[in-house]
Amino acid sequence: MTSPLAADLARLWARYPVLWSPRVSGDGKWLAWTWTGATETGEVWIAPTDGSAPPQCVTRGTDHFYARSLSHDGRHLILAQSRNSDEHDRLFRLDRETGELKALTPLQSDNYVFGGSLTRDGAALVYSADYDYETPHAANGSRIHRLELCTGRRRVLARAESVCEIEPELSPDETLVLYGRCDRHPAGNQMWVVGADGSGDREILNAGDRLKTRAHWLGAGRRLLVQAETETHERIGTLDLDAGTLHWLIDDPRRCIDGVVAGQDGRSAMILEYREGRLAARMLDVVSGQEGAFAVDDASLLPIAQLPGGDWIAERYNSHAAHDLVRVDPATFRCTSLSRSGEHFSAPSTGFRPAQDFRWKSADGTPIQGWLYEPEGPSRGLIVWVHGGPTWHSEDWVNPIIQFLANAGFTVLDPNYRGSTGFGRAFREAIKVDGWGGREQVDIRSGIEALVAAGKAQRGGIGVTGLSYGGYSSWVAITRFADLVDAAMPICGMYQLDVDFHATGMPHGRAYSIEMMGGAPDEVPDRYFNASPANFIRSIKGRLLIVHGLADSNVSPENTRVACRDLDAAGIPYTLLTFPDEGHGIYKAGNREKLLTTMNDFFSAAFG
Repeated sequence: MTSPLAADLARLWARYPVLWSPRVSGDGKWLAWTWTGATETGEVWIAPTDGSAPPQCVTRGTDHFYARSLSHDGRHLILAQSRNSDEHDRLFRLDRETGELKALTPLQSDNYVFGGSLTRDGAALVYSADYDYETPHAANGSRIHRLELCTGRRRVLARAESVCEIEPELSPDETLVLYGRCDRHPAGNQMWVVGADGSGDREILNAGDRLKTRAHWLGAGRRLLVQAETETHERIGTLDLDAGTLHWLIDDPRRCIDGVVAGQDGRSAMILEYREGRLAARMLDVVSGQEGAFAVDDASLLPIAQLPGGDWIAERYNSHAAHDLVRVDPATFRCTSLSRSGEHFSAPSTGFRPAQDFRWKSADGTPIQGWLYEPEGPSRGLIVWVHGGPTWHSEDWVNPIIQFLANAGFTVLDPNYRGSTGFGRAFREAIKVDGWGGREQVDIRSGIEALVAAGKAQRGGIGVTGLSYGGYSSWVAITRFADLVDAAMPICGMYQLDVDFHATGMPHGRAYSIEMMGGAPDEVPDRYFNASPANFIRSIKGRLLIVHGLADSNVSPENTRVACRDLDAAGIPYTLLTFPDEGHGIYKAGNREKLLTTMNDFFSAAFG
């Protein structure tokens, strides 16, 4: 039975405001974003970038709304919404003055829409979708669409064989559309441009079939800020389309660069560099090549967009306070809060539990880093929260589920296992040596053993949970580490990898599996078999709670259906918690409160 304290904490942390998809208007005067938690569903908020007024909520929906873009003057917003968060988005245009919300694409359940950039005059929209509106049916591969908003006329500007998640970008003069393709190999992608009239479709940046590239328009001309993988690292440069010249500015294997942000003024850029998993953003002058730190002493600053005049919009975060969207003066690093997040969330009396840098060595000697959260008093047990991806990483920031668990008295480890970003390309690519279910899972086990050896955890009170790949890792833990792990709570996790491969609604999800596993199930069947928890369920000794959003089109609920069938046939007890109105994750405030309450009760019972 849930204690009053745990119930209060669940109610509080379920309503922590989580920031999504910040977007800035072309004139730099407006900032829009989505908050989940602050209201029952994720809604779009908007605030002036001069800090003169608090943010206002501009949507009211039964499903989450996400900002895709703003018109140049900020009057109109392009929004995306799907039914029950199934990720099959529909685009809308919101007129802030009249409140009119107009659907721009049809309600659908079989394709994926990326981007949604308005022309400067607001007359047309450019986006990507794997859909043929003439047929009409889902298409094999992405189409770059131009929609004339007055007439409703659609035109296909370009076609790709694959579904690529990169949002198409209009050039500053609106004569070209920049987009990405990954037709050559699932592990790579190349950048292309096509004329706004559909002419001149051509490849402009290719680092190799199995290597990734990215590019963004830089300033008012036809220059691009580019990022390209090599076999050892990422390099950064500029590409002049008119002159046909490519100039590399940063080409250093010692640097861990994950991304770039192009400025408006034609010479400013931000380099998203990480040092041992911590963001250390750098300002880059693309003309002189000079660099400078973009940082404050007590938090990380994630640059989002440059404003006219040179200031930047950034996300300011650490594990000690609610994440905030701020305006930053790059000369003084003075930050002006725009989202005013602290006004929408009050921490419990125990406050935010700080993230402690914790390090250990895996079984093969590989150094691993993670974040350790400890409760204020005696620990009630260790819970390992495994981040999703796996191509992602955790930082010193606020994860409301982790904060809930630590405030409820649990010790929490958040490991950055091999395959995580933020530690260099070699570390990120290391997961592909074995494929999923290999040494990255040993990294997680080794972290648990290191905590036991350090006296910060005890056998008999160890659990694992996480979302997506974290859910898969929870399945691995309860089936393969039964001698160590007492309870597992997979959330939207893969259970049988060949079933997951064929059941997912995402063609780009299948491509990701091929990249990570080294092939499709029929090409490397042993890898899929050995990595699938389904084939090892008879090893389960501990308690099991399975969670899934039934509208999940990423990791299909078929994983959970097959798991329940197998567990029932084997006579293995488990608890099932499903949410019909959730997709890949549990984000509605009421549902998240139920998730947290159930999580507390489950691990409390499992640890005795």
